[in-house]
Amino acid sequence: MRSRPWSTVALVLLLVVPAFWAGVGVLAPGARAAGTPAVTGSITGPTVVSVSTTTPYTVFGYGGPAVASNGTVVGNITYYATPTGQNLTGVSFSPASSNFSGNKSVVADLSVGNATETIVIDMMISSTYQGKNESTNLSYTVNVVQPYVVSATIVNPSSSTVTAFTVYVTLDGTVVGEITVSSLVPGGTFPIKFKYPTLGLSPGDHTFAISLANEHGLVTFANGQTVYSATFYVTGPPPNYTLWYVAGIVAFFGAIFIFVSRVAARRRGTTRR
Repeated sequence: MRSRPWSTVALVLLLVVPAFWAGVGVLAPGARAAGTPAVTGSITGPTVVSVSTTTPYTVFGYGGPAVASNGTVVGNITYYATPTGQNLTGVSFSPASSNFSGNKSVVADLSVGNATETIVIDMMISSTYQGKNESTNLSYTVNVVQPYVVSATIVNPSSSTVTAFTVYVTLDGTVVGEITVSSLVPGGTFPIKFKYPTLGLSPGDHTFAISLANEHGLVTFANGQTVYSATFYVTGPPPNYTLWYVAGIVAFFGAIFIFVSRVAARRRGTTRR
């Protein structure tokens, strides 16, 4: 029997060895280990904000080579954010970058200027560990609008000090916010101002109102009222506008007098004779 030439044997070995290593499945540099989740991220917060305000947003990132197969974060997971828009005067997202530690989210503030526009928060979530890196990109759209404004002045005309209480702001019967009125001395005043950002209300009549939470039962408005309201009419949006930014309406209640119905003093007991 004739033996195979060495060249033939070497060729067979070269064909077999690569096939073996391919079956083992060696990771390429920078690849994610088996069982490790892909990099993901999220931004949570309002999609409509008022002009010239600062609003908190919650940012979260997870996954990639920085996360071990048991779910423990062993490397660095970092976000990098940049706000974009037509007018970036007064616009910022802070902090612009931050690390996530212990699977905890990060709170960042979006500050906007006085221009009504659309702001897009562009973000990259990066996961790194021992020379391996993986990232993902996401974006979050925020509309900056002129808000509806509810304003009034709370007045305490009585001779008694009123402890802090809460005023609810409602729109068409639904609570949209609340304001804490601090303690008021006799003759004291407290200005309240509430901004309600929206891309638009349906055409027709709408009503803003403020009402007392009245936790301690001592305060009502003058004449025993518990609600003050203002009704306004909304026309339809312009037909050719892709995005309609509300012009803003001030619902002004003027000076609202509160009435202390009961004095927060101890009642004297009945004197026995």
